[in-house]
Amino acid sequence: MNPKNVAPGIGICAALALPCWFLGEALPVVGAPVFAILLGMAVALAWKQPTRGAVQDGIAFTAKKVLQYAVILLGFGLNLAQIAAVGAESLPIICSTIATALIVGYILYKVLRMDSAIATLIAVGSSICGGSAIAATAPVIRAKDEQVAQAISVIFLFNVAAALVFPTLGGMLGMSNEGFGLFAGTAVNDTSSVTAAAAAWDGMHPGANALDDATIVKLTRTLAIIPITLALGILMAHKDNAELAAQATAAGAPIVREGLLGNFSLKRAFPTFILFFLLASVATTVAVALGADIAVFAPLKTASKFFICMAMAAIGLNTDIVKLVKSGGKPILMGAICWICIAAVSLGMQHILNLW
Repeated sequence: MNPKNVAPGIGICAALALPCWFLGEALPVVGAPVFAILLGMAVALAWKQPTRGAVQDGIAFTAKKVLQYAVILLGFGLNLAQIAAVGAESLPIICSTIATALIVGYILYKVLRMDSAIATLIAVGSSICGGSAIAATAPVIRAKDEQVAQAISVIFLFNVAAALVFPTLGGMLGMSNEGFGLFAGTAVNDTSSVTAAAAAWDGMHPGANALDDATIVKLTRTLAIIPITLALGILMAHKDNAELAAQATAAGAPIVREGLLGNFSLKRAFPTFILFFLLASVATTVAVALGADIAVFAPLKTASKFFICMAMAAIGLNTDIVKLVKSGGKPILMGAICWICIAAVSLGMQHILNLW
C-alpha cells in the first residue's frame, strides 16, 4: 500500500466526518456515524464512482482498514475489572437478549429469504452494540459497503425509537432507577442511544443515576463482540473449505482434510483486529489497576469514535441510496422484530430475577 495513493481519499472522508462529528455531539440520539453515512450517500448521488479516480483507493481503505482501527481503539475504553464487578448481575439478561436477537435473526433470514450478510449485521448490531458491532463484524463476514449501510440505517431507526419511547415506557411500567438502567443497557442498540435514553430517564426522575448503570451494562454487552466475531470467523472458514472441496470435486482433484475441522485454521479465522481490541482492553484494565486514571484513555476513545465516523462516510460514498431504499422493506421488518423481542426478553428476565 502506497500512502500517496490512499491519502487523498482518507482526507476526503475526514473532511466529511468533521461536520458530522459536531452534529452528533449536538444530537446524540442520532449520532455522528449516522450523519456521516447519510452525508456520504448524499455526496455519492452527484459524485459517481467512475469519476473519483485516485481518491477511490483511499475511500476503500477508510471503509475497511480505518474501520478496523476504530474497533481496536474502542478497547481502550473498557475496564474489564469494573465490568466484572458491576456487570455480572446483568449477565443473564445480556446473554438472553443476545441469544434472542441471534435466534430471531436466523429465523427471519430463513423465512424472509434475506441476504445473509445483511441479516447477520442487523442481528449482531441489534444484540450487541449497534454500529460498533457492525463495524467489527463486517470485515469478518466480508460484507459489502451497501450491506453495511443497510444495517446501520436499520439500527439507527430503532435507536431513535428506543431513546424516545423507552423512558416513558419505563415510567408507565413503574420501573426503578436501577431497573431502567439495566433495561436501557440491554435493550437499546447503540451506546449513544443508551446514553440518550438513560439521560432522559434521569431528567424525568431527579436524583436518579440510571446513566451510570446503563453505561456499565452496555460496556459489558460490548465484550460479546469477541466470541461472536470468533464464531463468525470459524463459520466463514468452514464455508471457504466447503467451497474449495466442491471445486476440487468438480475438477476431479483429491480433497485434502486435516482432522475433524478439515483445513480450518484458528489463525486465519480469528480476526486480528479483534485480538488487538482485546489486548487494548487488557492494557486499560492493568493500567487502572496500577493506579492510572481511566480518563487518560479518553483521547483514544474519541479517536475511535471519529474513525468510525470516517468509515461511515466512506461507506456512504460507496453506497447507492436509490438501491438501498428500494431494498429496505425486509431489513426494516427484521430490525423491528428483533428490537421488540429484545425489549420483551429484557423486561421478562428482570421480572423473573426480581430486578425490576
